[in-house]
Amino acid sequence: MNEKFSQYFSFNREEWSRLRLSTPLLLAEEELKKLQGINEEMSIPEVTDIYLPLSRLLNLYVSANRYRQEVAHAFLGTLTTKVPYIIGIAGSVAVGKSTTARVLQALLSRWPNHPKVDLVTTDGFLFPNHILERRDLMKKKGFPESYDVRGLLKFLMDVKSGLPEVKVPVYSHLYYDIIPNEHQVIRQPDILIVEGLNVLQTPSIDGRSTISKLFVSDFFNFSIYVHAKEKDIRQWYIERFQVLRKTAFQQSESYFRRYGQLTEDEAVSVASGIWEEINLVNLKENIHPTMGRAHLILEKRADHAVVDVKLRKL
Repeated sequence: MNEKFSQYFSFNREEWSRLRLSTPLLLAEEELKKLQGINEEMSIPEVTDIYLPLSRLLNLYVSANRYRQEVAHAFLGTLTTKVPYIIGIAGSVAVGKSTTARVLQALLSRWPNHPKVDLVTTDGFLFPNHILERRDLMKKKGFPESYDVRGLLKFLMDVKSGLPEVKVPVYSHLYYDIIPNEHQVIRQPDILIVEGLNVLQTPSIDGRSTISKLFVSDFFNFSIYVHAKEKDIRQWYIERFQVLRKTAFQQSESYFRRYGQLTEDEAVSVASGIWEEINLVNLKENIHPTMGRAHLILEKRADHAVVDVKLRKL
């Protein structure tokens, strides 16, 4: 499609990297290793070429948003309330959303005018297993209906209202469940990053009517979609499953400890089945259709490197 008639500006890797200008890299290689996903390696050049320009763009947006708030309060004659700038990050299972979120959190927190950057994943708003079991949704964990959307909306409303302290339920990937009576506490950050599979979805995205008039993405100031080819995401999912088979699945308290004894071939078969029956279905039906709602799209190739960036024009 001719970019003239596209809703996005498109940049290849070289073009995007030039937009970094003089933004310094304040992230050491050892720090970067701690931010990477289980089977995803991110290099310093990747951070320099892709994430530094993005952090510069977001810093400009945050500054402009803060100025707009000050203007509004000056006009109304009210006291300025600290309201976080909220960034949503969406994409498939295993596509690298979590690494993207953590790297952005680290980079944005190093800008002098917004040092407090918090990260929340929507896993904490999954219904507990006992509710999913009662509703026969255990095999649809991660699908829109498996989330406490009202709880997530209430959390975002409280954050945007400037409440001094807001609690988020904590999800354990080891136990595969919400941890009772445990919370992450959000205390008026300058920036809040919200990462999750379906954060850009609207209930009516498939054409069905809905009585809801409020969506999770309504609270976002900026949104990012991490995209890759289905075959690449499938391969990353299987590779991650193999790593977990040798590590987390070996722990006696792991929900998936039964997979810890699988052979390599058996693990590939099981992971492929889970991907085809659950994660691919969710990707096609619920996640990928939301890509066009994002303000920015990161297009990744088979080695996890970002090769194209699309930035919405309006």
